[in-house]
Amino acid sequence: MNTLTTEVSDRQLRDILRSVRRIAVVGASTNWKRPSFFVMKYLSQKGYQMLPVNPRAAGQTLLGETVQAKLADVGPVDMVEVFRRGEEAPAIAEEAVQCGAKVLWLQIGVVSEEARAIAEKNGLQVVMNRCPKIEYSRLWGELGWQGINTGVISSQRRHR
Repeated sequence: MNTLTTEVSDRQLRDILRSVRRIAVVGASTNWKRPSFFVMKYLSQKGYQMLPVNPRAAGQTLLGETVQAKLADVGPVDMVEVFRRGEEAPAIAEEAVQCGAKVLWLQIGVVSEEARAIAEKNGLQVVMNRCPKIEYSRLWGELGWQGINTGVISSQRRHR
């Protein structure tokens, strides 16, 4: 089995993205150039409540939400999105169980079979090595052929 993929169908991904509303983002960055920032901004524009977790930025405001030091400080959530290394994921999975999450989502490049086992043993759905922003865009037809919304960015010169 290739551990860099996850056995989640498009239907399951759609069901997850339709059912969750409160998403804790562990490893959220206040730096607008970081992927976690883009994911939070995009999903918040789609109606999700994005709850940032980062001990180094605790107390700061990120996209209208106060950054929390740890997952337990966020309160009940539907999904925990992980922007941390795979070796940190098992502890985060344990915390996700404690805060009542239904889904543990490990970002692209984050894989942990141990975290998967912890989460699934406690009834959570698990998505690994995928990005909810990309999956949302893909499943709801917002990605252009080249991976971006081609109506927004163009290399063509404007004719005057």
